[in-house]
Amino acid sequence: MVRQAEQARREEKRREHNNGEGLHEQRGRNLCKDLFLKWSSLDESCFTVETVSGGITNLLLKVSIRENSGNMDYVTVRLYGPNTDLVIDRKRELQALPHLSAAGFGAKLLGIFGNGMVQSFLDARTLSPTDMSIPEIASEIARQLHRFHMVAVPGSTEPQLWNDLLKFLDKAAALKFEDSGKQARYESISFPEIRDEIDKLKDLTTLLNSPVVFAHNDLLSGNLMLNDKEGRLYFIDFEYGSYSYRGYDIANHFNEYAGFDCDYSLYPQKETQYHFFRNYLEPQKPHEVPDDDLEALFVETNTFRLASHIYWALWAIVQAQVSSIDFDYLSYFFLRYNEYKKQRETCISVAREYLSRSAGS
Repeated sequence: MVRQAEQARREEKRREHNNGEGLHEQRGRNLCKDLFLKWSSLDESCFTVETVSGGITNLLLKVSIRENSGNMDYVTVRLYGPNTDLVIDRKRELQALPHLSAAGFGAKLLGIFGNGMVQSFLDARTLSPTDMSIPEIASEIARQLHRFHMVAVPGSTEPQLWNDLLKFLDKAAALKFEDSGKQARYESISFPEIRDEIDKLKDLTTLLNSPVVFAHNDLLSGNLMLNDKEGRLYFIDFEYGSYSYRGYDIANHFNEYAGFDCDYSLYPQKETQYHFFRNYLEPQKPHEVPDDDLEALFVETNTFRLASHIYWALWAIVQAQVSSIDFDYLSYFFLRYNEYKKQRETCISVAREYLSRSAGS
């Protein structure tokens, strides 16, 4: 069984650590001393640096600082992985961060440097995939996502999903692998077929009029943190954030119910989705959501479910060429694209039937 992409993406932060752990610790200390005047004169012994979990395509370091007063302070240093600019728009991410932080999302941005940033440390645990389906947690995720989608980020509000998909497609279609086995598997992929699938899916989803919002686009369990004592849920890591479609963001989250083993039979059933939709659409009065609104969001979400599979399938092909971690990204492409083809007929039929009924009413 191919490990789920969440696990692979989280291994990015560990890929070079075995041989360079001391170097990263030294860098974490130096960055804190260089960026923050109040810590610049502290002895190196006042800094403790450790690798923490929860990163996607980065190395995350927790830095503990013992100040002269004896008080302890904590920050997170995030170092971008090599070649991540090929799959992540850092300019877009940095533009959005201050506005998301001001709205109370994620860790507070404290400083930016050449290939990373320093943020406040969140005292919370990373959720597991099974946590997301717990009704109380699902309700809170839905309520927070409703609020997240209300944040206005300056700049163009044009949805970026299809642009990003085609950029991935163009990059993926122009690769060449030195390994003959990988090259043979790569050559079995029909990129014209994928482009045709994207075009047809775009045409169909356009008819659903999904609201355009600033979306997280990567709301997997590892990007959700919970302080159990305070009952506070955090969204973190907005690297893939952009203006996109409401239904896509929710569908991408539902796809992540599959967990580390990519068991897509765990995709939430209709009533579980409705529970989420009620809390998303009306956080203060979820039981008052009209049935028509629930059905509309159900159709919208489960059509964009297909776009999520294509997105991460193409992402995987690019990663197969540029990533240095030991992961079979090409197999992950086939896993996601095959799941797309498995779900395509049902999802598209539901959408067309809904559109037909709506046109006739």
